[in-house]
Amino acid sequence: MPGLPGYGGRGGPARPGPRTPPRAGETRRCLAVALDCYLCLLTAGLLVRPYVDTATLPEAAGLLAGPVLVLSFVNQVVLTACFGAGAGKLIMGIRVVSLPDARRPGPVLLVRRWLYGLSRLPLLPWYGLRAGTGGRDGAGSSPARTCEAGASYTDPLGLRQVRRGDLLAHRRAAAGARAA
Repeated sequence: MPGLPGYGGRGGPARPGPRTPPRAGETRRCLAVALDCYLCLLTAGLLVRPYVDTATLPEAAGLLAGPVLVLSFVNQVVLTACFGAGAGKLIMGIRVVSLPDARRPGPVLLVRRWLYGLSRLPLLPWYGLRAGTGGRDGAGSSPARTCEAGASYTDPLGLRQVRRGDLLAHRRAAAGARAA
């Protein structure tokens, strides 16, 4: 009955849509982050190599900072907008989706995510030191270690990193739910 609550538009009971795909595992996400960092620093180092020999240490750091920021932006924003993930995530089989519809995030959201990560990066050693002290109990280590210095992963912008296979299964289920 189309007019009654709990019934679908075709007269049958409404079926719940497929659940959002689960997060990718911590190890997979940490390896993707490590690959992103490695590839960014390697490429930036190769780009500035001819100019570093004659530069002082502060000049060399300044020379390296520009390409690192540009490559980071290209990886985290441009590649994610075009392919659904940056280089490290593509290699590890992870895709970045927006919640709750599991679609590709738009460029504005990706830029905000990149800026959030960039502002959080300098604070990671502090988070690591704070998590390593054991807090008030004095245990000396955090029970659930992650690549983000002991803190469980939450993305404040409504994005999620999911395995490619889980995303494909979710999209197939969503297409089947719409067709039914």
